[in-house]
Amino acid sequence: MVEHANIRVVHRGGSKINFRAPVITSDSKFLLCASGECVKVYSTTTEECVHELRGHTDLVTGVLLKPSNHLQVYSCSTDGTVKLWDFFVLSIYLMPEVASGMNVCVCVCFFVELFQLVALHLPQSGDQLAEGLELSAVLPDVKASPESIAFGRGGEYIASVKGLCLVVFFFRKQKTFSFYLKQNSGNGRKNTFTCIACHPKDDVISTGHEDGKIRLWRNFNHKKEYTYLTLHWHHNAVSSLCFTPEGTNLLSGGVESVLVQWKYGQESQRDFLPRLGATITHVTVSPDGALFCTSHADNSKIYFGFGLFSLTQSALTVFAGESVTTDLMVDPRSKALVLNGKPGHLQFYSLQRDKLLFNLDIVQQEYIHELGLQQVEVVKAAFDSSGERLATVEERKPKAAELELSLKLWTFDQQTQSFVLDTTISAPHEGGITAMCFAPAAVDHRTATLVSASKDGHFKAWQQTVSPTQTGDEGPSWECDFVGSYHSLAPQCCCFSADGSLLAIGFQEVVTLWSPATWELLTTLSQPPGDIRNLCFGRLSCSKYLMGTTVKNLLCCWNLLTCSLEWSTSMDVSLLLSDPLSENMAAFCTLDGCTDLFVFKPCEPRPLFCQKAVCPGTVTRAVFSPRDSLQESCDESCQWLNRSQLYFLSQHMDLMTFITQAEEKQLMASNKQLVVDDTVAMTPFHLLLGARRQGGGDLDQPDHPDTSARAQLPQGSAAIKELLQTPAHVLPAATFLCSMFVQSLLISVADSSKTKHIEEEMESEKEEEDSFDEEEDEKTGVVRAKWASMEAGEAAEAAAPAMTRTQARELRRVKKMERGWLSGLLDC
Repeated sequence: MVEHANIRVVHRGGSKINFRAPVITSDSKFLLCASGECVKVYSTTTEECVHELRGHTDLVTGVLLKPSNHLQVYSCSTDGTVKLWDFFVLSIYLMPEVASGMNVCVCVCFFVELFQLVALHLPQSGDQLAEGLELSAVLPDVKASPESIAFGRGGEYIASVKGLCLVVFFFRKQKTFSFYLKQNSGNGRKNTFTCIACHPKDDVISTGHEDGKIRLWRNFNHKKEYTYLTLHWHHNAVSSLCFTPEGTNLLSGGVESVLVQWKYGQESQRDFLPRLGATITHVTVSPDGALFCTSHADNSKIYFGFGLFSLTQSALTVFAGESVTTDLMVDPRSKALVLNGKPGHLQFYSLQRDKLLFNLDIVQQEYIHELGLQQVEVVKAAFDSSGERLATVEERKPKAAELELSLKLWTFDQQTQSFVLDTTISAPHEGGITAMCFAPAAVDHRTATLVSASKDGHFKAWQQTVSPTQTGDEGPSWECDFVGSYHSLAPQCCCFSADGSLLAIGFQEVVTLWSPATWELLTTLSQPPGDIRNLCFGRLSCSKYLMGTTVKNLLCCWNLLTCSLEWSTSMDVSLLLSDPLSENMAAFCTLDGCTDLFVFKPCEPRPLFCQKAVCPGTVTRAVFSPRDSLQESCDESCQWLNRSQLYFLSQHMDLMTFITQAEEKQLMASNKQLVVDDTVAMTPFHLLLGARRQGGGDLDQPDHPDTSARAQLPQGSAAIKELLQTPAHVLPAATFLCSMFVQSLLISVADSSKTKHIEEEMESEKEEEDSFDEEEDEKTGVVRAKWASMEAGEAAEAAAPAMTRTQARELRRVKKMERGWLSGLLDC
């Protein structure tokens, strides 16, 4: 087996954007988030990801704007590098290289076992890659989270918290002061530090604690004279603190999902922004104070513009939730990726835009934000083949009570363009549901059928029915049509054949085949020892095969015509799935801490494609997504990607996929700037940029036939020269340049009056010329007869030259001149 180099594994979305606090640009137009191995740049207006800063080879651990240039940003990663980006042009300026095994966060260096705060001097080098060797220790023992470190007023000192200790280091004095708290407060709760923030104008340090209190520290430059003021509203640990740029307000957040605003100097005055959806992990304010942003535990960010408690917030969510309990699914209607998201919801995620489309509320209950409370979670979901029906399973596991289980059936409503709840079945099984699937939409099926398997040793078939007494406003209902079991064994997995004529259920070590028409047990399939983990029917030409995996690291293939084992191989398959549009199957195998991919057909022993180490860890969630258009690949190793595209989730919640070289070239070509056709109307900006026709360089020649028809480009002006000749990173705001450009196109008042005077003179001359022409016509009519009689005599004489129109106009002007000065001269 040979790996094919023309197929690559690429990142398609996902990742955690709440791993670190976001960075807001100085103009509040962009939001920069550390996301996996890249930095994503989001627009605060459209919520779209406009850029991805890629260059790191490992997890990005910090993002920071460069103080001297607001168009550049630093990023650091566990790959041991710090990179300086111009996030508008996506270029890297400086990459100081640090020794491997360290995690650099601007000036914070985290070793493998001990976390230390160090200062890194960035060398001034013209090379793109430089090595940073000047490291100096600042604090010997710090906490791993950046929320526990903050710079003080003007960068004069830096403060760090860890455990029950607050440490303040003054750079000029080179002195360190430490302050300790008791382990427990008066009510028995812990005083452990959780976060820290420094006032931008005053020497004040704000610290958050595990018991929900906030302390404002003063006079900490004297170890024995320090004081602190205690604020208390949060009932649980304070996760983030942040001062506004002017220091007039202090923002705090925690598990309550409420953003609290404290008035600095009047701490008794508080404002609240409740019901933000999930636990607040980070709070950030833009440098100009116009935008506020909160990061949440469900991998979402909510930002508020121009007034924290007055305007509606906008939400930005990628993948929500810490883990995926449902399978990865593709909605047949919207082609969106569907999985569980925020607590009690299913999220519909756009694969093309890397953006959350909407959340479907499954639980339909208010989420209670409290640590240790068992919440209702969505654990299973399934679509039918048409996307018209959706089945969900929600459960709650109290510590000292029975399992609360509900099965809900949904139908897509064309009017609301959303799913509407049809039936809720409380306690559908006595144990947890292990698998669930819809029967394919076959011709011989009378009604929709859903099969659910449970740990209680039974599987149930649910069918959609319409009651004769049902009114028009009521929707269809569901009822149990059959209950099956096999030797009191617990079913682990189930699946239907492509035509819906067979149902395969794995009861621990036994595979059973059932007829959905009569619910009769047809046969059982033998296999080597080991519980069945996955079952998949073959499709199209391979429909006579049934594939299965076991916990004993075996991949088995049964022939349904002979009811015998066709072949088997030793392979630790963590996930097996089939392509709904072809005969291909994909098997993710775990080996030496990494996951390998094998694509094969059940009828052929040779794999079509194999890829070693597609990602670290174990892949347990993947899905084939049908393509909008059929791809054409000549290489045999790439043909399995013609009809569908394979997506999978890594252990870091990164959405990965496989892409061919041809498809990558198409994507790169589509990202190029579009050229405007010459038929488009000319605009000032078109003239400003000096657009040329697509006819080659001959158009610039003066004797070219099209040269006279071309619009003249504008002559040089101060606005145009400033815009085109000044480097982009030092230009003023675009709004200022736009006003300059518009003013350069306007005509001044003096020029306007002069132009008006010239136009009046031209109109008067035209009127005089018309009157002169009329007088000449009259004279011509009177003497026309005399000219006719004299025509024969004058024919021999030479004709006198005709007077031009200009000469006639000048003669008329001379006739109308004032001649009084001439009579005065004669009298003298």
